[in-house]
Amino acid sequence: MLDRRKKICVVVASRANLARITTVLEAVRDHPALELQVIAAASALLERFGCAVEVMEAAGFIPDAKVPFIIEGQTPAMMARSTGLGLLELPTAFERLEPDVVVTVADRFETIATAIAGAYMNIPVAHTQGGEVSGSIDESVRHAITKLSHIHFPATELSARRVIAMGEDPRYVFNVGCPSIDLAARARPGSRRDALIDHCGAGSPIDPEKPFLLVMQHGVTTEYGHGLDQMTATLRAISSIGMQALVFWPNVDAGSAEVATAIRRFREHALADRCQFFCHLPAEDFARLMIHCACMIGNSSAPLREGAFLGTPAVSVGTRQHDRECGPNVMFTAQDPGDIAEAVRAQLAHGRYQRSNLFGCGTAGRDIADVLATVTPPVQKRLHYDSAALLLTPDADPHAVGRAVGLDPAEA
Repeated sequence: MLDRRKKICVVVASRANLARITTVLEAVRDHPALELQVIAAASALLERFGCAVEVMEAAGFIPDAKVPFIIEGQTPAMMARSTGLGLLELPTAFERLEPDVVVTVADRFETIATAIAGAYMNIPVAHTQGGEVSGSIDESVRHAITKLSHIHFPATELSARRVIAMGEDPRYVFNVGCPSIDLAARARPGSRRDALIDHCGAGSPIDPEKPFLLVMQHGVTTEYGHGLDQMTATLRAISSIGMQALVFWPNVDAGSAEVATAIRRFREHALADRCQFFCHLPAEDFARLMIHCACMIGNSSAPLREGAFLGTPAVSVGTRQHDRECGPNVMFTAQDPGDIAEAVRAQLAHGRYQRSNLFGCGTAGRDIADVLATVTPPVQKRLHYDSAALLLTPDADPHAVGRAVGLDPAEA
């Protein structure tokens, strides 16, 4: 037993990371058995990607280390090189801080750099949002991180079963929900008018008395080279609908420069006089806008996760969220302006949806902190099959394996 508080080091490497881990930072900081360490890294340090470190510091989370490791370019090669640079720089911070557990978030290249560094340094790695299915390189990265991690915090029951099916020890798999739902649950909606005035400010082209669309679309790494056409299709659909919109700039992934180019061109033409553009908003402020928007459009996971809880009508465009679990609030569509516009109009006609607790009900941060305070997994991992041991036989029936670990036959 430790005779001191357990040191929990959370690596926040992007604006999306911050939204997905804020309530864990709060709960670890406030837990009597835990000591919070924070590393701000990668695009969380960059102004043009929202400078999430400033939001962290304003909330009282002063980083114990700042680790820049983004190499400019937003190409697949640059993502690989940035991952390598993270592997060079993060171990130095870990050596100095000597954490008992490293927490890494979701499925990005920064996340896998954190997991590799922690695992090789014999530091137990805790991973959030494992076991999910999606498009792009994210799915491969997410599952690789699962195999490097020691404590798992999947956000849904099906994701938890997938993690166990990958041979992870069920004693260290905890379905706690997604911490971003915690922020959505405590968002104070107010009125649409107040939300728009608060975030758009004086001189904005946005009319606070009228409905608005919320647009967030990122590059798809496995479809690099198509980002310009993909974002242009989404913006053309929005233009054809004729509603005002809040448009967010993309993240740092490969292809983001192409997406940004499409936005810049759109800003000079089309409906730019009825749009406002944002790099970043704090998660609770963003949740307020999700509560009041008429429809959310793009390929972010936010409308599938927070949107399910908030009942936000959403159109998920293209393959980036392919096959990810979602509530009834989401319609999926191909990357075609006509298809996108048709789906948006259908969602506008439907209106808001009932709340879904698919990704949790608002207690994930506290639950994760309680687990971290009481669970100490061995650093040496083992492949665990138990009832799914028949996977090791050459004539294994995958449907029988799926039933053994609690999966639907379609998931086996």
